[in-house]
Amino acid sequence: MRAWPRPDLGTLSPAPGPLRLHDSLTRSVRPVRPRDGVARVYACGITPYDATHLGHAFSYLAVDTLLRTLLDAGYGVRYAQNVTDIDDPLLERAAATGVDWEELAADQIELYRNDLTALRLLPPDDLLGVVESMDGIIAYLERMRAANLLYQVADPEFPDWYLGADALDLAALGLSDQAAEALFAERGGDPDRPGKRNPLDSLVWRQQRPGEPAWDASLGRGRPGWHVECAAIATGALGTDFDVQAGGSDLAFPHHPMCALAAEELTGRPFAESYLHVGLVGLDGEKMSKSRGNLLFVSSMLAQGSDPMTLRLLLLAHHYRRDWEFSSGDLAEAEHRRTSWQQAFARPSGAPGEPVLETVRAALRDDLDTPRAVAAVDSWAQSGPGEDASAPALVASAVDTLLGIRIGRSGGAR
Repeated sequence: MRAWPRPDLGTLSPAPGPLRLHDSLTRSVRPVRPRDGVARVYACGITPYDATHLGHAFSYLAVDTLLRTLLDAGYGVRYAQNVTDIDDPLLERAAATGVDWEELAADQIELYRNDLTALRLLPPDDLLGVVESMDGIIAYLERMRAANLLYQVADPEFPDWYLGADALDLAALGLSDQAAEALFAERGGDPDRPGKRNPLDSLVWRQQRPGEPAWDASLGRGRPGWHVECAAIATGALGTDFDVQAGGSDLAFPHHPMCALAAEELTGRPFAESYLHVGLVGLDGEKMSKSRGNLLFVSSMLAQGSDPMTLRLLLLAHHYRRDWEFSSGDLAEAEHRRTSWQQAFARPSGAPGEPVLETVRAALRDDLDTPRAVAAVDSWAQSGPGEDASAPALVASAVDTLLGIRIGRSGGAR
């Protein structure tokens, strides 16, 4: 699947150094130590029936900040992302709107590409749809079946295949059985399905229902479950034991642990070294989500006149791990910041730029602390004209390369 164009990263030279990230699994800040100098990063992508809302943008901007920080620290990067272009919500939306599901997916994927291009996010090296990856996913499942990891429910009409969840360490995830089952049900699971051995066992192959698209496999004609899709796509693109698995904090359970369970049961190796989970964006006192219908779309905000760099600054003002709620005041503050930075970059000189660059780098390498990085640039911009003629260009280059903010002297993104 085609990704979006790669933005120019600017002229700032890398400065090798350590990077520390908060690992959601161990709930501790740990160094990222890529093997062979190349960091392998996987991000769970969209289900393309309603893209791209502000919560999506916040999540993928966190990944973009990670990639930029890794590159600036002197590492190579291999980045993969999936697109769940066959799933129940997509089929339900297509049926409700009378649009072919493949056409709906294609339209929303193109909108997603356009939105992330406008926001100057680095594209994945591999953007992999489930449909185009189906042969590999089926082969993965057949290996799991051959290893006796799967079982069928005793349903004469739809004998679906499941992966047992007994090896899940709920205590390590900070969950009781009851809490895990509640989250599983809330986030697409089927704990009450008759015939399952454990309520948390995850669906890996769904037998074809009437009117649904399906693929031929030794497990029967059907389609794969969500968790095993990501396990197969991630390990196919990056191998096992890759550096960072990223996504929204609503994927911290059950999705990511069940992806890991599928991969680790099959290979005997860790799925990912660290898990980066991004906070959720709220609106009107609730999490912004498709099911609630309280979404702010990037495309709509751009169409209404918001500058894409203003939206990027809006998002960077929040630490990636914290939930937050959008307000119109946030947008006004981000626009004021963009104007302030634009004016500072246009000055013939400024306060020394090297300390700003050092602070921004230190902030980003300390668990991607974008609010601290943004505050450092704010302080410099507000300090007024100085005697360092090289400072405006240096700070503008740092902001461009590290924060992805490119502001032309006339006020727009270049």
